[in-house]
Amino acid sequence: MMASDHPIRRFLSRNRAPVLVTCLWAALYLVYIIGAPQVFLSPGIYAALMGTLAFSGILAIGATYVVTLGEIDLSFPSIMGLSAWVFAHSYATLGSFPLSLVFCLGVGFTLGLLNGLAITKVGVPSIVLTIGTMFLWRGLVHVLVQGQSIVLSQLDGTVWNALLVGRVAGYVPAQFIWFLALAVALGLVYRYHRFGSHVLFTGDDATSARMVGIDTDLVKIKCFVLIGVLAAVAGLLSLAFNQSFFPSHGDSMLLPTLAAVFIGGTSVFGGKGTMWGTFMGVLIMGSLETGIVALGLTGFWYQFIAGLTIVASVILYALLLRKVN
Repeated sequence: MMASDHPIRRFLSRNRAPVLVTCLWAALYLVYIIGAPQVFLSPGIYAALMGTLAFSGILAIGATYVVTLGEIDLSFPSIMGLSAWVFAHSYATLGSFPLSLVFCLGVGFTLGLLNGLAITKVGVPSIVLTIGTMFLWRGLVHVLVQGQSIVLSQLDGTVWNALLVGRVAGYVPAQFIWFLALAVALGLVYRYHRFGSHVLFTGDDATSARMVGIDTDLVKIKCFVLIGVLAAVAGLLSLAFNQSFFPSHGDSMLLPTLAAVFIGGTSVFGGKGTMWGTFMGVLIMGSLETGIVALGLTGFWYQFIAGLTIVASVILYALLLRKVN
């Protein structure tokens, strides 16, 4: 057997991005453990990290589909905020969790659908459109709430709250279980289902995809609907976790979400991606600020180091892609 035919060599060749990001994750956590053992050898820190990174992780799953298309969505934090407000307002007014849930997910579905239709049927570039809708939906939230927060103390102690953000086996946050379940299910669709193949094909060469009978517009619409619904799910979970709604709800999600996708190896040019890489990217971005502070640096370093990590990752993947081609 030739060296180039060795199974391990073939695996590494076909999975450069997920292998690299996994190595980066392992190296980063090793630095954390060596530099701050009193923090990162404590089980409590991992429970805390799982509880907070789940929100951006759920958003990153949807963003992976959109970026694989060669598109971008910058409006999902605002969709998350508006969906969360709809749930909070409905629940505080009606007291019905199921009805409020339907309203919340309906908002995410509708706003994602509007993005997808405007991009595919009108022809507005996704980056331009979603910058506009990012401000539009956030502005609507501010108009609706007039700077006021909504406290959902009545949600505390209910079976719904335990289901959404309780602790499994007394340790693992339920929102992390939701994140894992969605990552596995949508990861399998992404890699093995016909729809995932259509997403990858559309992102790689939309013209060729249309020639073989793929409705590329419908594929794109479905992906924007998906990230809209996932934004609503993330908004609901973070709302249950905090038990209150603030006008800035979801605002901090843009950087860690897109960073996780890009660090994970999903190509900004479309046609290439890996859900495992996104998952590792979420673990990296979710721990970065905590790790920086634990190592003795101030939180002011977070954006600098996060930006450096994103730029380095994108350049590395671009170089690998050029080498392969």
